[in-house]
Amino acid sequence: MRHRAALVLLSFAVFFTAMAPTLRWYAFPRLAKIPAGQYQEMVLEAKPATLLRYDTMQAEQVDRVTIVQTLKGNVEESRRIERHAGRDVVVWDALSHVTGPDGATVSQIPERYIFDAHTQDPVHATGETVDGTPVRREGIEFKWPFLTEKRDYAYFDAQTRTSAPIHYKGARTFRGLEVYYFEQTVPWTKVPYPKKMPLPGIDASKLEQQTGTTRWYTTRRMFWVEPVTGAPVNGEEIHREELRGGTLLGGRDKVTAFAGHVRMREDYLAHTVDLVRGQRRLVLLMTSYLPRSFLILGTGLAALSLWLEARSRRTPGGGTGGPPGSGTGRPPVVSGARSSGASPEPPPGPPATDASDSARAAPRGPTGTPRARTTPDPP
Repeated sequence: MRHRAALVLLSFAVFFTAMAPTLRWYAFPRLAKIPAGQYQEMVLEAKPATLLRYDTMQAEQVDRVTIVQTLKGNVEESRRIERHAGRDVVVWDALSHVTGPDGATVSQIPERYIFDAHTQDPVHATGETVDGTPVRREGIEFKWPFLTEKRDYAYFDAQTRTSAPIHYKGARTFRGLEVYYFEQTVPWTKVPYPKKMPLPGIDASKLEQQTGTTRWYTTRRMFWVEPVTGAPVNGEEIHREELRGGTLLGGRDKVTAFAGHVRMREDYLAHTVDLVRGQRRLVLLMTSYLPRSFLILGTGLAALSLWLEARSRRTPGGGTGGPPGSGTGRPPVVSGARSSGASPEPPPGPPATDASDSARAAPRGPTGTPRARTTPDPP
């Protein structure tokens, strides 16, 4: 019975021990991925800010500028690209909508971001655009990979349409979460005008060509990233834009189009932290909690199986060499033996036969005494 139980426990030990690396290295990359139909909205604010009024072409101090960023998963496009890419792909249709203090639109920049659902690596396919212009992203945007490492990453900037390193600056604590802090500085760079701007009667895509006025941009970008999920729990930018030269400025060399410290609005910040905290537990369940538990359980079951197998191989009663029940290798003491040292009586043998029968059975010599039969009797 113990031998059979040991075999059953050993089978479970092998199962759980094999499940530990399988869950971590096989199941996790297939289960932990961004859903194709995800929808996310984020509101950021710059309070106060400097904003250009395009009707007067004068920069003014305003109480607030609001940036609403939306990410909407395009399931149909994701499936179409998956058939060609041979892997799980997510297509995000993103929109950055900037409004002034009165709610009027300042600019809109749409994007289509195509990436691997698990690694967040860009997937180059038809439709990868920024503001309707085809681009080829390198590096990440919006989200870091699961199990983010302590290193620099290439980060795509939608304004410049280029990628540059975003630098790891160390581990920090943000609202009770252990996070990695990343920072990137984009130097002053000439960038295209958004196609949708409050310029009545003027095609923004041809503004530079018609007026000679160029648009320049710089930013210091900061992210606090929860490393298990790769999700930023906070993001900030110290952002500046200028218009330089040309006839649009009325002879001025440059004018500030926008300047402000952009931060996530408090209600969205609190919601993001709570959401990431819950997702973190799910990822840790697949990468740490369950694999470790399975490995410990498998080791324990294997040890218990070996112990039961060793018990089943012992002689019943615990002895190693004596008769059953003796407990030692010495002969048992007969209960009738005296303690004075006399030899114990021999155990009873077979019942004695009648002497007359023995005498008649044995051949006799000349004197009548029994003799040993050495030769067969003559016929």
